[in-house]
Amino acid sequence: MKGIPSAPDVVRVRLDITGVVQGVGFRPALARIAARHGVGGFVFNDAGSVHCELQGTQAAVDAVVDGIRRDGPPMARIDALRVAGIRPREDTAGFRIVGSRGGHDGRTLVPPDIAVCADCLREMRDPSNRRFGHPFITCTNCGPRFTVITDLPYDRPVTTMAGFPMCASCAAEYADPADRRYHAQTIACPNCGPRLWWHGPGRGPARATDPLDHAVQTLRDGGIVALKGIGGYHLACRADDAAPVTTLRSRKGRPAKPFAVMVADLEAAGGVIETTGDVGAALASAAAPIVLAPRTARGVVDAVAPGLRDLGVMLAYSPVHHLLFDRLGPVPLVMTSANISGSPIVYRDADLSWIEGIADGVLGHDRPIHVPCEDSVVGIGESGAVPVRRSRGYAPLPVDVPRGGAGPVILATGGDLKTTFALLGSDGRAHLSSHMGDMADLRTQATFAAALDHLAFMTGLHPAVVACDAHPGYATTAWAARSGVGRTLRIQHHHAHAVALLTEHDKLDTAALVIAYDGTGYGTDGTIWGGELLAVPSPDRFSRVGHLAAFTLPGGDGAARQPARIALDLLHRAAVPWEFAPAPLAAVGAQGARILAQQIPRGVGCVPTTSMGRLFDAVAALLGVCQEVTYEGQAAVELEAIARTGRPGDLRFTVRDGVMDPLPAIRGLVDGLRERVSVADLAASFHHSVVEATVEAADAAAHAAGVGTIGLTGGVFANRLLLDGIRNRLSDKGYDVLTHRLVPCNDGGLALGQAVVAAARLTHEGSGECA
Repeated sequence: MKGIPSAPDVVRVRLDITGVVQGVGFRPALARIAARHGVGGFVFNDAGSVHCELQGTQAAVDAVVDGIRRDGPPMARIDALRVAGIRPREDTAGFRIVGSRGGHDGRTLVPPDIAVCADCLREMRDPSNRRFGHPFITCTNCGPRFTVITDLPYDRPVTTMAGFPMCASCAAEYADPADRRYHAQTIACPNCGPRLWWHGPGRGPARATDPLDHAVQTLRDGGIVALKGIGGYHLACRADDAAPVTTLRSRKGRPAKPFAVMVADLEAAGGVIETTGDVGAALASAAAPIVLAPRTARGVVDAVAPGLRDLGVMLAYSPVHHLLFDRLGPVPLVMTSANISGSPIVYRDADLSWIEGIADGVLGHDRPIHVPCEDSVVGIGESGAVPVRRSRGYAPLPVDVPRGGAGPVILATGGDLKTTFALLGSDGRAHLSSHMGDMADLRTQATFAAALDHLAFMTGLHPAVVACDAHPGYATTAWAARSGVGRTLRIQHHHAHAVALLTEHDKLDTAALVIAYDGTGYGTDGTIWGGELLAVPSPDRFSRVGHLAAFTLPGGDGAARQPARIALDLLHRAAVPWEFAPAPLAAVGAQGARILAQQIPRGVGCVPTTSMGRLFDAVAALLGVCQEVTYEGQAAVELEAIARTGRPGDLRFTVRDGVMDPLPAIRGLVDGLRERVSVADLAASFHHSVVEATVEAADAAAHAAGVGTIGLTGGVFANRLLLDGIRNRLSDKGYDVLTHRLVPCNDGGLALGQAVVAAARLTHEGSGECA
């Protein structure tokens, strides 16, 4: 028949590919693989997938399909690849990339921003290369994606590069199937832009052509530079000089919270932190997160992370960063979000007034950032990197959620601190936002709304149900109430933590005991929980089967900022005279002690709590480690740092009927202080006592419930001494112990659990079951 090849072994197939397959060089990679095997056909994008047709011998077509699965571009993630045989055609000469098409109801996954690749860095540093020194060098294998894509299908006109027409040389590379920048939508060079600009010291005709030189000189001189990166502005200064670090703390209103540090490369990282084990791999990964690791005694002044063992370090990940270090030399830099403490990161040039008075100069550029994206933070666990903040390099990639059948789109708003949100559709994907910040700040709420609009548009998911925290005072709860979304479901805080963990491990059908330790969570009895043992038989149900014995927060939230008040409440409950504990007594002062002596016995203005996080704060105050909390978790983090240098002694809780009573341990700590036992040993003893009490209570509760799976979740489990101690002891007892690996254990993972709990409730409602 005319038009059909006569060779019997010629076949033609259609491929439909979904996942992270746009913005990652998938079409060019597919074209190169096809050309390598002599296969003809074409490939195109629509809003939801990549589609292609392949024609050639059966062996060659099979080789191309295998090559796509095995040798796809590094940024790609194939979720599904469907192959269907179709009728061969006559027009098989060559393989073509054809224009993107509309008409698809689905939406492809938007890739995250990743670090500049080694090939681009080599070109940027090669004086003979036309991109020598170009601060925006990129290719199909690296660079910004999430923060520059404005619509799908992914093509240059729907990115923030639309305002930078390709020059002739870039256009030739873009059209060359053999080139690494074949169909690279962010392709650029010095001729077509973007371009850097400088505002600040040194600005003038003699130096106006070199913005980088201004920034480098300002940093060398001990100044602070606001630097526009991929997902927003950073504030940078030398990390090897206490003076600029102290100045930055004063201007930013951040007296003690640790700063992140950026270094030029892995060798430089080894000068400031221990890079053994998985630390180096995490630092050098494409996501290029901030990695928490033990600091060395070199290179970085104590003021960067006062009182802490670990330092948060990241490698230079954008071309601008690398160019800075190439000129500055091996000097570590503080690299922290450009904001006032509690507000969102500045990402628009028009909002630089938000940080007025902090920076001595601004190094910016004319490529817009469409949505902000903070740096990610990871710790290192036994299985590699563990998320502490999930943002650049990971967001907005979804987490797979086992959820059968159709259902309404659910928006989960997360918590008030470390806020992230999630959009869950019926396809079993929970799309997670980047880190938003503190929702009490009105600017964060505006950023939250804009980021939600963007992610809803990019995913095609428009919520019909909103899931929020049960706490009536949360800003996210208030936002949900006024959102205009059809229905609101309130989810108990620790239930959401527990289900987020079970979702990560695909254990939603497994009855489990989950230990949820954090600072604040609104309980079903109207009190503040935070030291909970929950039996979770199914995602929509839980029961409280154990908890920390209650104590109070004198003055409510004020006690979280001045934990000595909590210590004095615990001493009163333990019948220990306050004068036996001079540190918290001195912290509240004579007048404060008189007021608390009246307030605590009567319970006036004292908020009941079972919070493990607040117990750690109280012990830090009792031992004189931390008396003023200026950032979330400060007292507990500093207590852990000291505990790592001590030897645990015999200190015990009383555990009865699932209730863990810390008063015996409080008495023991006071006895230790009076006997002049070192604070480090007492801190280690307290950690050990929490481990032992938790294991005892959890073992009894798990036996009573007949479960063999135990989960560890909540922000307190950022404490590695506690996490490793409890996990190892329970594992030794034969339990399957779950810890976080995809979303943070803190409130940054809360939205995932809220969405899944809400979905389970709706499913049971629809089936007529009682939730």
